[in-house]
Amino acid sequence: MDERQVGTLAVAVAPGLPMFEVALPYQIFFEPPPGVDPACWYDFRLCGPRDTGQTTMRDPFVALTTHDYDDMIAADTVIVPAAPNVREDPPAELVDAVRAAYERGARIASLCSGAFVLAAAGLLDGRRMTTHWKHLPALVDRYPHLDVDATVLYIDDGRILTSAGTMAGVDLCIHLIRKDLGAQAANAAARNMVVPPHRAGGQAQYLDSPVPATAADPGLSETMQWALGRLEKPLTVADLARHASLSERTLARRFHAELGGTPLRWLLTQRINRARELLECTDLPVDVVADRCGLGSPANLRAHFGREVGISPSEYRRTHRASRHEVVLGQS
Repeated sequence: MDERQVGTLAVAVAPGLPMFEVALPYQIFFEPPPGVDPACWYDFRLCGPRDTGQTTMRDPFVALTTHDYDDMIAADTVIVPAAPNVREDPPAELVDAVRAAYERGARIASLCSGAFVLAAAGLLDGRRMTTHWKHLPALVDRYPHLDVDATVLYIDDGRILTSAGTMAGVDLCIHLIRKDLGAQAANAAARNMVVPPHRAGGQAQYLDSPVPATAADPGLSETMQWALGRLEKPLTVADLARHASLSERTLARRFHAELGGTPLRWLLTQRINRARELLECTDLPVDVVADRCGLGSPANLRAHFGREVGISPSEYRRTHRASRHEVVLGQS
């Protein structure tokens, strides 16, 4: 398989699933977004129970499944979008198929209550995981031994990934595309869905206060845009606070309330994203990439990049280098 091809991706459908949770990964993965080469995209499969051809979800919706659970077991990536009912055991056939797919080597990702299926399959034992905060009591009651973090959007634990509610599931899907095909393909998918191109998994599931509605309010949007245009400079929290006309303590409090993290954490995420794009789309040496994304030295870039992405900048460039026919840069 070519290193830019990502193999088969199966979405698991079961009787009683909510339509919206199934529709989201279908919309994201069924076909590539504009500007991404179909030859490098996922071989998509919508998989239902064996020998049915269609699956009745929550009334009045029916999913016309093109593949069954045997095909899901053979997939490279399996998305479990939800559980039919968090108060009941998930269908044994679905649980067995998800477990078999994992044992065969597949990567498994759950969206929202899909974590109940992974838990029933024994795939979450000993792993930090998440789900929608409203399902936490039912999950803990049924699986009290799990290490649940219900404060984050999603968690990537290698071959097992879990996410919170609806939009966090979209974030996880975009994260998978970024991981598999790079920042340009992920940005294209995000544009196609009209969602933010990257929200870090550690961001809070819900916000303490709404984003300010007007530019006159002391919000963060203008300061964030200002910082994005100056990532190559040695920005500090004091710089951000000065631009926002806030004290450093107030800035930190607003970042936590509106974005679920610290100003420096947000700044590091943006610098890593800039480094990804430069590694994918240019031939710039690593020292120049480090300088242009604001991380200073190649050693500093390697340290942060390795910790955040899991591989070195050079390996990332080899794996995710976008050729001109794969992603049309700048397409809107």
